[in-house]
Amino acid sequence: MKLKKKKPETFDLVNGVVMILMMAVMIFPFWYCIAGSLNDGTDYLRGGVYLWPREFVLSNYKAVFRDASIFNAFKITILKSIVGTATSLMVTALAAYAMTRPALKGKRFYAPFMTLTMYFGGGLIPYFIIIKDLHLYDSFWVYIIPGLFSVWNMIILRSFFAELPGELIEAAKLDGAGEYRIFFQIVLPLSKAVLATIVLFSLVGHWNSYFDSMMYTSSQELQTIQFFLKKMITDPGTASSLASSAAMAIPAEARKVTPQTIKLAAMVVTSLPIICVYPFLQKYFVKGTMVGSVKG
Repeated sequence: MKLKKKKPETFDLVNGVVMILMMAVMIFPFWYCIAGSLNDGTDYLRGGVYLWPREFVLSNYKAVFRDASIFNAFKITILKSIVGTATSLMVTALAAYAMTRPALKGKRFYAPFMTLTMYFGGGLIPYFIIIKDLHLYDSFWVYIIPGLFSVWNMIILRSFFAELPGELIEAAKLDGAGEYRIFFQIVLPLSKAVLATIVLFSLVGHWNSYFDSMMYTSSQELQTIQFFLKKMITDPGTASSLASSAAMAIPAEARKVTPQTIKLAAMVVTSLPIICVYPFLQKYFVKGTMVGSVKG
């Protein structure tokens, strides 16, 4: 007896088509940048380069990496992202664990007070004054200290910690374990999914941030890669300077490099590293984002 193949539901079919269209809409801008950055600059001015480079060259990437400031910007951004993510994760996770403990005094005051800061702030000018008074202006630590604690991430972590079996913690206490030992040896190992999600959120936030570099630093040595890209896009002189430098260094490639194609190459260079990180955290991401949606 032959089994009849089940026809796909209408919803599944429509959902699949919509998801494919959404994926194409999101991928195309990045692919467009890749195609343009790998195309001859003068030829690109003719237009029509959308899906594949018409005249393949690597001159635009050579021009971008010839500038020493981009290497320094990468170094600062990588250091900022790693240190900022690690310290923020630790401080936020400690606060979230504390908020799940029944013995925490003043918990009813802390929760609404911290939530209030998500909706109201003092404004840019008072914040800038505080940064100056704390001697954080034009310092690497201006990237780290103000972002040590995230209320939103704390809420996510607290929801996950609250769902862990209370019997484990009680058993550890009976064995003489303190709060720090329980946190590091029991809670954190059981929270890999949500921790990976918070790491991804924090890492992307640090990598994509340019406003802190623009507002709270003045030294070229503290410039981040996103601020470098922002200047290249908004300031025509920055991209033109790179194109001129490349033309002077390698005259044969002068016509292959233009400010527009250099901008596209810079966009690819600044976006690709963080895109490569995502696959390593993807298996934890879905599970982590579903925290609190189903109660055990």
